[in-house]
Amino acid sequence: MMHPQFRIDLLHERSHQLELDVRRTQRLADRSRPAPPTGEPVALRLCSVHDDAALERLAVLEGRTVPSGSFVLAEVDGTIVAALPLGGGAVLADPFRPTAHLLPLLRLRASQLEHATGTRGRFAGAFSLYRGRA
Repeated sequence: MMHPQFRIDLLHERSHQLELDVRRTQRLADRSRPAPPTGEPVALRLCSVHDDAALERLAVLEGRTVPSGSFVLAEVDGTIVAALPLGGGAVLADPFRPTAHLLPLLRLRASQLEHATGTRGRFAGAFSLYRGRA
């Protein structure tokens, strides 16, 4: 037979663990929803050699390496918060800033640039030489 105080302690511990699990689930659910636009001005532009440090910072925050090639960048308040490789690949984004609302903009701008040049590979290769990344 189990001691009554031990049983109460076990119930409290289980209750506490369930509360932590609920909070963790709510945080994960909040991350999956796109953040509402903040009203801050956003600038989309092609990268240049001066952006290498910012791209490295985003890659480190994501735990990845910077892919070669050119990128369409999203700047908020003069800070690069997201980058989409023009040659294809995953977006680099600052995990500490709301960027989900910027991803459709980056994809749209990248597709416009790719469409304007005719081929995806030719465009990405030309700009990767400009940035010094082969």
